[in-house]
Amino acid sequence: QTQLAESGGGLVQPGGSLRLSCKASGVILSVFNGSPLGWYRQAPGKERELVAVFPGRGGPTYADFAKGRFTVSKDNTKRTVYLQMNSLQPEDTAVYYCYLRAYDNPPDYWGHGTQVTVSS
Repeated sequence: QTQLAESGGGLVQPGGSLRLSCKASGVILSVFNGSPLGWYRQAPGKERELVAVFPGRGGPTYADFAKGRFTVSKDNTKRTVYLQMNSLQPEDTAVYYCYLRAYDNPPDYWGHGTQVTVSS
């Protein structure tokens, strides 16, 4: 029932920007608004790592590499979470995944990922 669908990935030159979107379907507002929700990424040969998430309560949490460059936001009405990525560098190249921790068993939901490639 619950589905996450990412979009917005693509090829961008170093220094460029991308805006990722994640549409959450089948998620009630209380879950979308009050549950851990955000973005992870996984580069080839590396572990999946946190990028930026809303922890459920309070403001968003960012990985060190994302601070000052990336901004996570969400639209509760549209049930969509965004990741604005600026000043992209080649090391940002990865598959970016949307994540939601809901109240199901198991509670974790992942999108299928969207590829971000930063290259000249």
